[in-house]
Amino acid sequence: MGAVTMHTVARMAGVSAMTVSRALKSDAAVSKETRDRVLEIVRQVGYVPDASARVFATRRSGFVAALVPSLNNSNFADTVHGMSEVLDVAGVQMLLGDTEYSLSREEDLIRAFLQRRPEAIILTGGVHSEGTRDLLASADVPIVETWDLPEHPLGDVVGFSNKEAGAAMVRYLHERGRRRIGFIGGKTSFDTRGAERRAGFKRATRSLRLPSDRVILAGKPPVTMAQGAEALEAMLSRWPDVDAIMCVSDLSAFGVLAECQRRGIDVPGRIAIAGFGDFDVARCCHPRLTTIAVDCTAIGRSAAEAALAALDARNKGETHKPQTVAIPFRVVARETA
Repeated sequence: MGAVTMHTVARMAGVSAMTVSRALKSDAAVSKETRDRVLEIVRQVGYVPDASARVFATRRSGFVAALVPSLNNSNFADTVHGMSEVLDVAGVQMLLGDTEYSLSREEDLIRAFLQRRPEAIILTGGVHSEGTRDLLASADVPIVETWDLPEHPLGDVVGFSNKEAGAAMVRYLHERGRRRIGFIGGKTSFDTRGAERRAGFKRATRSLRLPSDRVILAGKPPVTMAQGAEALEAMLSRWPDVDAIMCVSDLSAFGVLAECQRRGIDVPGRIAIAGFGDFDVARCCHPRLTTIAVDCTAIGRSAAEAALAALDARNKGETHKPQTVAIPFRVVARETA
């Protein structure tokens, strides 16, 4: 029959296209009998209204764009779930993009998303390319940055200090008697939040007058289990006396743990191991991983709430003052440290 249009529904219902449009909006000008007839035909033929006309008429697209570094990472998956919980209740849809830890890909995705007129944009992290900043400045839509506490935020912020999280783990390991601590992470040009954790590691080790140069960059993030295992060999080759290893994530920490077990290295007796993220693998492996835990779902909920609050103020013609919501993190002490 070809594409089903509003005119198709109107012809089948014996009403005008305008009446169909009003019925779909629950307009009081349409009787209940007519509305029920139109909605039944819509259901039968599978008609889906074209949102483009509504966007032009109301300047509202009905969706929020959200960008995360990886959909394979359970932390970011939980953040997306938190966003969905809030946006679904508000009747707002989410357009999701995976930046693959690339600032240039983030810029490309934002450029593509802006063509579809999102009502707000939720970003991961506070570091962006100049092109991205220019695009967002011109877009004039509410911005929410998550998983970080940027010095120069673009709008609302929901996150925590990755630098302080890194420092907190160093202090914990120091309290446990470790004095020769190493760090395994990814290339800093990709994972800016991992770079902040490394900066926290360096700051804390210097403050405690410990060696601060024991750093192995395992490759492009996200650092995998296999890369973590390879990084252990590099760490021990350069600093065989290392007595603790802090990893940028639980996945790389698990790789270090597995390689220690393969080599017969006692954990935590000979080497303590710590990760970040409190992934399922950290809670289920043996011995269980010491790590940093963050409420990822709460980040998503708060980010969506911030976006909706900014939109509500805009729709009312009010000025929205961007806010910063600090999400707490904590060291989860387990058997590896």
